[in-house]
Amino acid sequence: MTSDDPVRRGGREAQRRRTRKAIVDAAVRLSAGGATPSIDEIAAAADVSRRTIYVYFPSLDHLLIDATAGALNEPPVEEALADPALADDPAARVDALIRTLLKYSPQSLPLGRRLIRLTVDPPASGTQEPAAPRRGPRRVEWLEQACEPLRGTLSQEAFRRLISALTIVVGWEAQIALRDVRGLDPQAEQEAITWAARVLVEAAIKEHETDGPEGDAAPRTGRR
Repeated sequence: MTSDDPVRRGGREAQRRRTRKAIVDAAVRLSAGGATPSIDEIAAAADVSRRTIYVYFPSLDHLLIDATAGALNEPPVEEALADPALADDPAARVDALIRTLLKYSPQSLPLGRRLIRLTVDPPASGTQEPAAPRRGPRRVEWLEQACEPLRGTLSQEAFRRLISALTIVVGWEAQIALRDVRGLDPQAEQEAITWAARVLVEAAIKEHETDGPEGDAAPRTGRR
């Protein structure tokens, strides 16, 4: 088994996610009382080193914004995705995820704008480049959870491609484009995002039904 074996890569990625979550959870707990915790306090609470924190977050501001956004969105998103009425409907689950995120966007989008600036701009001189990707996996995990009914239907490659495509249309970046470039109001914004996401989910299902499980391992081009 080589170091590039998918099982090992998956294990390393899972460990990175657990470490990052421990850091974020520690920041949330320490911030609950209203005080701003230090990197040393967060490191001690998460049982990691200062250096480990800087591997994932280039600054304390980055970490605290991420933690605040997560604390705001996670409970309602988890509740929405746990609705038994949506258990077998991936399109409806993605729709519920989007509507929940947009419901809290008046509070979370300003945080998102700040976080995007922190992750798009290069790190300050002398600051360690964070481990890729530069943003946390929270959005991807929610999309995977929403699309879980398709995991056993689509090929692994097709499922990953769908999640990647949904990442483009679900999130702060899409909201910013629709508001700042298109000038949409919140209702029109929601209609555009939910429509785009549903089209992607339905296209993935249709492609599977048309090509069969062996034919959807790579995207097609030139299809009409």
